[in-house]
Amino acid sequence: MANPIKKVVIVGGGTAGWLAAGLLAAEFKHNQSPISITLIESPDVNTIGVGEGTWPSMRTTLRKIGISETDLIRECFASFKQGSKFVGWRTGAADDIYHHPFSIPNGYAECNLAAVWQTQFVDRPFAEVVSSQFTIAEQGLAPKQITTPEYAGVLNYGYHLDAGKFAALLQQHCTKALGVIHVLDHVTRVVAAENGDITALDTKTSGLLDGDLFIDCSGLSCLLLGQHFGVPFVDKKHLSLNDTALAMQVPYPEPSSPIESCTVATAQSAGWTWDIGLSSRRGVGYVFSSSYISQEQAEVELRAHIAKSVGQKVADSLTSKKLSIRAGHRQEFWHRNCVAVGMAAGFIEPLEASALALVELSMNMICEEFPVDRSAMNIVSRRFNEIFRYRWDRIIDFLKLHYALTARQDSDYWRDMSAPEALPEHLRELLQLWKSRPPHRSDFIQVEEIFPSASYQYVLYGMGFTMDASRLPRSSDNPSLALNRIRENAEKTRKYLSGLPSNRALIDHVIQHGMPLI
Repeated sequence: MANPIKKVVIVGGGTAGWLAAGLLAAEFKHNQSPISITLIESPDVNTIGVGEGTWPSMRTTLRKIGISETDLIRECFASFKQGSKFVGWRTGAADDIYHHPFSIPNGYAECNLAAVWQTQFVDRPFAEVVSSQFTIAEQGLAPKQITTPEYAGVLNYGYHLDAGKFAALLQQHCTKALGVIHVLDHVTRVVAAENGDITALDTKTSGLLDGDLFIDCSGLSCLLLGQHFGVPFVDKKHLSLNDTALAMQVPYPEPSSPIESCTVATAQSAGWTWDIGLSSRRGVGYVFSSSYISQEQAEVELRAHIAKSVGQKVADSLTSKKLSIRAGHRQEFWHRNCVAVGMAAGFIEPLEASALALVELSMNMICEEFPVDRSAMNIVSRRFNEIFRYRWDRIIDFLKLHYALTARQDSDYWRDMSAPEALPEHLRELLQLWKSRPPHRSDFIQVEEIFPSASYQYVLYGMGFTMDASRLPRSSDNPSLALNRIRENAEKTRKYLSGLPSNRALIDHVIQHGMPLI
């Protein structure tokens, strides 16, 4: 075999780097000719540390890597996340909320639930009518019972977690259980072969680290793909105006305070605030556009928002951390023998926790299609670039959908974010189609979409979008079945309400006693 791929070098730690290392090491752990994996990170570079929400896919990822869910809960202050809750995005009124649950609607693939909801239940939130998870989350309940084994759930769920502690847990497991080589050092030079491939990285104290495949997890610096290879950055600021975030860590009033099981995204004058409930604290931040509000004004607005739950004195005592956002992605993600993963590949904004989900999708494809030799890498890289260009476009579509349908006209920010010219053409076309039918699977061509059509329905109808299904009725709409599925959902909800513990009660139990193993 010519030029077999046996040595992988990952540049950069943090969540992206250690997830990459863990998934690769787990995939090839039992290989007869094991692939060596080295992760190098600078001892002076601090990770961003605010990527505190995950998608349910993280459960599969962690099981594959071999990390105990009990350890995750205990060591990363993790809690259960059941979706996202949006406050004030539609009109800004006091009762303006909707949910994007992680569980798909009951009977989703069988009938047109949206049409029946719109004609018979429109006075209630769409997510409440078609998914038990709306009510469970609103009542502060957990997605599983105390007796439910690790990684299993009554309802679908992901996690809220401390990103810094999560990276540390991954690092410990990867180095001690999976054989990943960890090098703390500074990369001083990229060594290239005559054909343009990277052959090694020169370091300050460890010398040359050679490899066959290099994974760039160096974050915004994009040390290999951007700085070395000069792969252009595709700016998407015209589609995502948010360029700054302020983050704070907020204490609970009491150790027994309820833990929110949704990421709460609340609309503000020039952006939105996130509120993420961990077991030990909350992570709260303000994502905004500096073209519409100054950092000082944004901080006043953020502290006022936090003061509603903990009082102004506590809110004023908190320290803020500023993060800069450059919305966009690299023109290609895999160039020659280097592939970028995480923020080195790109970033749009923290809405809907798409960043970590993209790390998982990227590494799943790298593991599944890992090239056996250098010639195969050319084929894999072309496929990878094609698929991830599509995925980045769909991420932008989905995130813009949250702004596109707002009726808010109270600030220039909301008017500009929802202007028709600020929407991607592909999204404008879909919105036209959805005037007569709901989003469904045929609208999205990938087997593993980062946001499935059910997610589009939750946001679409949560934001008050209406359709006229009577213009072209279909037998597949099956309204009688849809009505039955809605009634079934109501019965499931009653059952879950009586059988599920609170999110806080379950987390406290896991910390003290652990979870049953499967």
